[in-house]
Amino acid sequence: MAPKGNADKGDWFADLDAELEEKTQNIVKDVEELNAQRGKVNRTLIEDFARIQARFGKIDVHLTMEPTRSVFSEPTSIPEKYAMREDFDYAGVKNIQLVDRTQEQGRMGDSLKAWYYNDELTMRLRMVFEYCEGEHYYKYAGWKRMFGQFVIYDMPLGEVDMDELHEALGEVVKAWYESHLRRNRELLISALKERFEKGETFTE
Repeated sequence: MAPKGNADKGDWFADLDAELEEKTQNIVKDVEELNAQRGKVNRTLIEDFARIQARFGKIDVHLTMEPTRSVFSEPTSIPEKYAMREDFDYAGVKNIQLVDRTQEQGRMGDSLKAWYYNDELTMRLRMVFEYCEGEHYYKYAGWKRMFGQFVIYDMPLGEVDMDELHEALGEVVKAWYESHLRRNRELLISALKERFEKGETFTE
């Protein structure tokens, strides 16, 4: 006859094993749901950013995009028209951005960025407009560019409302676009200050 202690230990581990298996299945399900949600949001944002890039290109403003168009889209039979690839891993994209390459008025590096981060146990989507505030001289590091941010959108992934996000994004794009047409960057900065919360400031 097996010692009573061993039998109890076996029962204890069987119960623990069942509990761990249940936890595994629940977490796997949660991760799959989050990935599906992130894939859906990313596909929309990537297509939005690509359209914004193309619109700015019509007025000869060069924006670079990450991920690059060749990664997530493919040409169609219509020149200059692209289709979103169905085999691309949209859920795997962690950062999406448009960067202004215009050298006048300090615009170089002005950018629209979206990425994911964890706040305790919650995955959140954040979108910011990042801009160069000028340069500062540091005694031991030399000249550094100073950047500021405006927070365009910040929400738990499971609560992202694309209508609200698009409304905020539209405000940024209109101000950014008009500032290029009028060749006046201050129009953009003023509009962002009026509409959005100030984010981080950092140097590069």
